[in-house]
Amino acid sequence: MDKLIINKVVKSFGHNQILKDIDFECRVGEIIGLLGRNGSGKTTLLKILFGTVKADAIDVKVNSKTFDPAKNICNRTIAYLAQDSFLPKDLKVKNIIPMYFQDGDQQDGIFYDTRIAQIENRKISTLSFGELRYFEILLISRLPHRFILLDEPFSMIEPLYQDAIKDLLPIIKQDKGIILTDHYFQDVLQITDRNILIKDGRTYSIGDKIDLANYGYISAEKV
Repeated sequence: MDKLIINKVVKSFGHNQILKDIDFECRVGEIIGLLGRNGSGKTTLLKILFGTVKADAIDVKVNSKTFDPAKNICNRTIAYLAQDSFLPKDLKVKNIIPMYFQDGDQQDGIFYDTRIAQIENRKISTLSFGELRYFEILLISRLPHRFILLDEPFSMIEPLYQDAIKDLLPIIKQDKGIILTDHYFQDVLQITDRNILIKDGRTYSIGDKIDLANYGYISAEKV
């Protein structure tokens, strides 16, 4: 299986060093949870890996080959779903799908999804947060990229679609590697294979809520 190996990521904004020494990896076939408090650098790290923010220092490989995030847009290795929607609000769902996929089988794989079939005639501007997020994740999962970065996939969406996304992601990971970050840590822990906490600019392996409490991410009462 392909493996994304991330080492020695360093990033500062002025005199504020956000990321000091980030090290972890993600394989195709697994979901990695990336946790951390506000301002810990989670979104910055995702943007660095996607290639839209330049790191001060970075060592990334795909398998044994050095990977340059600045060339990611051309190489189509890593896809990124940001917190803010990227879809045109005045278009209908059914008109957006052919914009991304010309192949009929690829289009059918989205159109025939039971949840998409219910909203295909609606404009993006009329979708709930959950409907929109589900559609975006389904779209991005059909791209050829081997790795997917998801920023806050569970935040501010209705419970029905939180559950739908949790059902969808294990299917997607069968041929993708997924790195996701979200403050809804309990939802994250339910679906991830491994979890990483960013604290003070460094990475720490997390096994469960007890580890999160020990590192001060959550209070002991939440364990």
